[in-house]
Amino acid sequence: MTEPAHRSAVTGAPRTGAARLTELIELSRSLGAPARDLVILAEGNTSVRTGPGRMLVKASGSSMAVADEHDFVEVQTEALVALLDDPAAGDQAVTDLYAEVERETGRRPSVEAFLHAACLEVEEVDTVGHTHPVDVNTILCSRHAELIATTTLFPDQVVVLGPHALFVPYIDPGIVLARTFRQRLADHVERHGRAPRIAYLANHGIFALGRSPSEVERITQMAVKVGRVLTGSLAAGGVQSLSTADVSRIDSRSDEAFRRRVLDRDQPPADTGHTPPDPGASA
Repeated sequence: MTEPAHRSAVTGAPRTGAARLTELIELSRSLGAPARDLVILAEGNTSVRTGPGRMLVKASGSSMAVADEHDFVEVQTEALVALLDDPAAGDQAVTDLYAEVERETGRRPSVEAFLHAACLEVEEVDTVGHTHPVDVNTILCSRHAELIATTTLFPDQVVVLGPHALFVPYIDPGIVLARTFRQRLADHVERHGRAPRIAYLANHGIFALGRSPSEVERITQMAVKVGRVLTGSLAAGGVQSLSTADVSRIDSRSDEAFRRRVLDRDQPPADTGHTPPDPGASA
């Protein structure tokens, strides 16, 4: 029998533990809460690392606001990465891979699962949240798009988002975007010695790269504030940014390092009015 061109994306291991799935449900519902204006309808997606080379990612067409245990698919990230590494692999290879996952699980991963896989290749990244915040997209859909990734406006931006953000020009969602994103992410890590906490995609949205679901929450919240402040600064006559020396000094201050450690202690996500089900409970 002829071997398939690429490894199966469906994990042979049992579905992830209830705790990880519950975390992802809580994060998804929080980011998807209508009042927050981060996503509407089936926009956005989330993922968590569930083991070596494995992740849970939101299924295509699912709404983050009402996500439950049936709205996520566990896949092997190495199968997605293998397609990114294969220059001959195009849209049909992605379609075939997703069809295989759907046959095994009944759901297809989000079209942006490849970007999540690229993020989770970075050892320090455990959880990823992709949203389309109105306050951020106001900038990303303007001629000032790159400014939001290259301008630091206030100290807490450095504390939560780090000193360097990633910016990716507009490319249609799919394997070409994923390859470009992955290469720019690798270049960023090589240049700065660490992964960005936030990636801005022009005319699209943001990816929050966190060490935990609660950090993804904080990154997303701070990105929204940055979008609002930047919009207001432009309207008020122009941006007065912090200097490179300011940013470097804030990033290295011992008291800011302490604040980061305090923030890193897991905190519950924003109240969405939903109580996620216990995936381990019987029906």
